[in-house]
Amino acid sequence: MDRSRVIQLVTETETQDSLGVWHKELEYKKVYANVSSVSAQEFFEGGKIGLRPDFRITVFGGDYDGQEMLVLDGKSYAIYRTFQGRTDSIELYVCQKGGTDGKGDNS
Repeated sequence: MDRSRVIQLVTETETQDSLGVWHKELEYKKVYANVSSVSAQEFFEGGKIGLRPDFRITVFGGDYDGQEMLVLDGKSYAIYRTFQGRTDSIELYVCQKGGTDGKGDNS
């Protein structure tokens, strides 16, 4: 499997400072991935529940730690479904995410 694309898995945490104000922090983890289209069935099933599936992204299972979003080519995507196959890979099904800037380090 070709895992030549670099994506960034994003971990979002919220911390409360001494004044009680909550701050959101994003941590970006670069990993290699295979990016492919979703199947027609995935696209139509997602549409039934209000999603517009964009990609199926396959990464090494050890790289994924339950993140709910990722950055691909400077755009943020929500991970709405995962699939663990029989190999050491995990499939992440994503749709475009609103409200984040996708400013992860793309270098």
